[in-house]
Amino acid sequence: MEIVSAISLWFIPVLIAFILIYGTYKKVPTYESFVEGGKEGIKMAVSIMPFLVGMMVAIAVFRASGALDVMVNWIRPALELVGIPAEIVPLALIRPISGTAALGITSDLIGVHGPDSFIGTLAATLQGSTDTTFYVLTVYFGAVGIKKMGDALKVGLLADAVAIVTAIIVVTFMFSK
Repeated sequence: MEIVSAISLWFIPVLIAFILIYGTYKKVPTYESFVEGGKEGIKMAVSIMPFLVGMMVAIAVFRASGALDVMVNWIRPALELVGIPAEIVPLALIRPISGTAALGITSDLIGVHGPDSFIGTLAATLQGSTDTTFYVLTVYFGAVGIKKMGDALKVGLLADAVAIVTAIIVVTFMFSK
């Protein structure tokens, strides 16, 4: 176990030193390249800020307005017919939008129901098997100036839907009593 700790402690510094030494060996101006990369990173962060702020405000309004709770209560009877806990719906809806909000919902579900409960296990599985599709599209496509993202959005949401259904089936099969 000490070996793993030592490797994890030294891996990043050794990797950075290797890159700098290799770059210097290849006659690349490493410091200038680093500074130029930093400038580009700052420009990128500033350019995506409006997209991030807009998305975070929309999520906060959706949760605070109670629209999410109304939606969950509206579909609760159908979910109960097929054995899906309604408590998991907010996570399934928010996860493609925001990883941070989804992590908060997952933490709440695990805190209320316990990590070994069906809902806790399903929440953890959903958290790990889906992606933040809207976040990825907004940030990365916005950063490089791609305006038409319809097909990528469809494929990303389809992948999320497949992951959600698969997580429900697998967790139900493996962990329901």
